[in-house]
This record gives sequence, C-alpha cells and structure tokens, in this order.
Amino acid sequence: MKRHIYTMLSRWGDIDGFGHVNNAAYLTYIQEARVDFTWYARKRKGEKPYFLDMVVARSEVDYIVPIYDGHSSLEIAVWVGRIGNSSYTLKYEVMGQGVTYARASTVQVTVDMETKRSRPITDDERAFLREFQEDGH
Repeated sequence: MKRHIYTMLSRWGDIDGFGHVNNAAYLTYIQEARVDFTWYARKRKGEKPYFLDMVVARSEVDYIVPIYDGHSSLEIAVWVGRIGNSSYTLKYEVMGQGVTYARASTVQVTVDMETKRSRPITDDERAFLREFQEDGH
C-alpha cells in the first residue's frame, strides 16, 4: 500500500496549559496533510488537484503519545480506507522521532457545488484513491 507523507513542524501556539500539543491541533495537522495529498502535492507535479468540492463528514482521532515540543518535526502518513459511491475514508498516522503520536481517520463526501448535494466520485478520482488504498478494501 502506497502512503502519502506530509512533513511539518508543530507550532509553539499549539501547546496548551498541560504543556503538550492540544487535541484540536491534531485535526489541523491532518487537514494540512489531507489538502497536501489531494491538492498541493498534485499541483507540484503539474497534475490536476482532486476533491476541491468535498466536505469532511466525520473525524476520529486516537491520541497515543503526547507531543511536548512546540517545534517538533512531524510526518503525517495519509492513505485510503473505504471508497464508496460519494464518500471515502482517509487514514492518518502522526509520527516524529520514531514515535507514533496519533492515528486518525476522516470521512469525506464529494459535493456538487451547484446543488450542494453529494455527487458520485468520478472514475479519475476513484483511480487516484485506489493507488493509496490499504489492502483488504
């Protein structure tokens, strides 16, 4: 299974009163990785970005080990779980310094921007997602 890897630094402002990265910051981290996966990484390669018209329907995060440093180098792995008719699941691991800090998943729904209703995933989008789909799906 192929994974997209997004690298970033945690930010000083992400640290909360307990001295670790606040739980809400992880949702921003995975959002940045998701956008890089479907849009920016493709644009850097001269390819058409996908899923400019999707919404996140569900987010789930399992916090494993706290991040205590406000300037930690992080890698966020992104891959695809289930692909439905108009929705797909992305899975994530937030890692750094040989440690897995969190695992997460999001369900995205593709939307027709005119009707504001879900739309089917196109054949091109489905082919892109399948490149990164985990085994068993």
